[in-house]
This record gives sequence, structure tokens and C-alpha cells, in this order.
Amino acid sequence: MRKLSYAEAVNAALRRCLDEIPETLLYGEDVGVPGGVHGVSKGLHKAFGDRVFDTPISESAILGSAVGAAMFGRRPIVEIMWSDFFLVALDQVVNQAANVRYVSNGTVKAPLTIRTQQGNSPGACAQHSQNLEAFFLHTPGIRVCMPSTPQDAYDLTLAAVHCDDPTIVIENRTLYHGAKAEVVTDGEVQPIGGLRKRRDGDAVTVVTWGAISRRVEEAAENAEVLETVWLNPFPWDEVIASVRRTGRLAVVHEANRTGGFGAEVVARVVEAGVRLAAPPVRIAVPDMRLPAAPVLANALIPDVRSIAAAISDLAARG
Repeated sequence: MRKLSYAEAVNAALRRCLDEIPETLLYGEDVGVPGGVHGVSKGLHKAFGDRVFDTPISESAILGSAVGAAMFGRRPIVEIMWSDFFLVALDQVVNQAANVRYVSNGTVKAPLTIRTQQGNSPGACAQHSQNLEAFFLHTPGIRVCMPSTPQDAYDLTLAAVHCDDPTIVIENRTLYHGAKAEVVTDGEVQPIGGLRKRRDGDAVTVVTWGAISRRVEEAAENAEVLETVWLNPFPWDEVIASVRRTGRLAVVHEANRTGGFGAEVVARVVEAGVRLAAPPVRIAVPDMRLPAAPVLANALIPDVRSIAAAISDLAARG
């Protein structure tokens, strides 16, 4: 065990992959010599030389080169500094990386890991605060995970790099330098998929993911809190089984409400024929841009108090 922050846990996982898998490369904007804009790749260029390097400011070049490298035997790990910046290079992910297995009839793979971070932080403004997991989950062929603890940050990064499919690891900048926790760094590579039960309860099933999971865990008394750290593949059987037991469902995420993946969770539970004691509830950010002013942005993002109130109201209904 080692006591690590979230950022240090990601760093440790990247270091292990670079050390154990000769085919790995790590690159992106400010990833090499500067050690990453949030210090996540600090020291890795010094340790591994030209296998860890900086790139020009071109997300299309970063992702396009990574897809090609992955198809020809490398196992690249690239960083898109903010998830918002994916939008200038979606073709490389949606039309290229996601299609490699399909268009080659399974004869070619693209073991590519894309690290990014999203979510609101003070002064982030509208172009650096979007939560875009639903964009990627709409595209078949891409694995998506969102760790919220140092241990999960380590385990999921390791699993992503070992995966033979394109995998997006969505981190959150508000977690990078939070409290340290004990992290097992010499365990086996964990399989793709799964969830974390953060709280036991029988009044409501609360499904959540990402950094907001910590607020949910604090807020949701008498509820079963399921953090779905893997969004593709999604643990549908476990979620549906929990809702069958509690009879109530709340989904909490930091992305906008309309078109958010929470709607898919609700739809799948309803399609499974689960008998609900009350209509399901989605707790999310209103459909508007996040302002740069921290006090205004914080007013839009569900906090512990508003989450607790919504879950308590749901538990009392029906």
C-alpha cells in the first residue's frame, strides 16, 4: 500500500504501464517536460525519455497519430487536456478509433487509451467545464470509465491501458490534489467493467458516477449508492437488481440533464419492467452554460443539500 493523491495514483499507474509494457507511449500537450498541466505525468519524461513527449496544440494530430500507432503495434496513452477539446477532433474518435475492429472484420485492433478531465472548477468558464460522457457513450466501440477515488484512478487507468479497445478515462480536475488515501499499487490488473457500492440502504437506489459521487455518498442516507465507475460496459444487471429491491431510482450526474446518460439509465430500468413505487428522479445540472463566476456555477451544480432533499422526497413518495 502507498498513500497517494488522485493525481499521484494516475501517475503511478502510468509509470507501471510504461515500465511493464514496452509498446506504450505517453504524449499530449505539456505531458512530457512540464509533467502535465495538473502535474499528473510529472517525472515520467525523465524516467522514460522519448517514450513520453510533448505535442503541438492539435487534438486531431494527437488522436489521429494515436489511432495509427495503436493499429500498428503500439499501445499509446494520450491526453486531451480538457474534455471540451475533444470536440475539435471527434472524427478521430467516433469515425476512426471506434470503427477499427468493425471495418477490419476483427483482424485489426486499436488498443488506445485517451485520458482527459472534465467538470467544473473555479473560473473554468463555459469552454472548460462541460461533462461530455454521453457523447462517447453514444458511440459503439469505445470503452468509458470515470474514477473518483485514488484507488479507482489507479486501477481503471491500468485496466484501460491493458484493454484492446479504445478506452476513454475521464478524470476530474477537482479530485487531483485532494486528500490522500491508501492505494494498492502491486495488485493484478482488474477486468473491464463493474461498479462500487458506496452505501447500503433499502429506501432508494441512487446511481451516480464521477466526482459528484462523493457528494451523493454524503447526502444519501438510507439509500443504496451505486457508483458506476465503468459506463461502457455498464453494469445493467446489478443496477436493475438493486432497483427491483428498493422500488425507487434516482440518478445523479454533473452533466446537463437533457440528453445526459441518466436518461438512459432510467429508460433501461423501465424497459426491464421494474415495478417502481414512485417515478424515477434525475438530479443534474440545468440545461445552460456554466458561468465563470464560481458562486454562480456552484448554484447550478447539485450540492449535498439539494441531493439529500431530492432523495428524501423520493423516499417519501409512493
